[in-house]
Amino acid sequence: MARKEKITKDNIITAAFEIARREGLINVTARKLATEIGCSTQPIFRVYKGMDEVMNELFYLIADFFEQYYLEYKGNKEVPFIRLGMAYISFAEKEKNLFYALFLSQDRGGKTLYELLNGKTGALVREINKSREMGVTNPGDLFMKLWIFIHGAACMMITGDYDLPDEETEVLLIESYHAYAK
Repeated sequence: MARKEKITKDNIITAAFEIARREGLINVTARKLATEIGCSTQPIFRVYKGMDEVMNELFYLIADFFEQYYLEYKGNKEVPFIRLGMAYISFAEKEKNLFYALFLSQDRGGKTLYELLNGKTGALVREINKSREMGVTNPGDLFMKLWIFIHGAACMMITGDYDLPDEETEVLLIESYHAYAK
């Protein structure tokens, strides 16, 4: 009878996620994974061909985590892009290492920012369509103008240079939306 493997793909990717969340993506190594799981590196490479495969799967897990974060984020649903922007800034504040891995790394798993924000649920497309329904003739252009502010605020959040309360940030985003929508 074959011996049952104790170290599963789920064990490995969960450990990789926790290391990335706690210490940053750069610290997800085979050795650290083995230590986190409580095994040698052998079981990791029995399950995965190499660390590139682990990192690729990890990236998509982080992307799914952000999408779930956005979907659960309570905020303004009336004005397009505001809830998405506020969730993005909040994610940068609360999940710095995951934000960095997902939105500030050179390799985004072959995905564009648009694809990451749109996710599996089509979040960005819905926001663009909602903006169009509200009379905005070029919602893509409007989104890019807002995104410069949103991404800048999120990056400043990472470095500790952003200290506006959520309420003020939301007001600024709403005012910007209306200014650019004209």
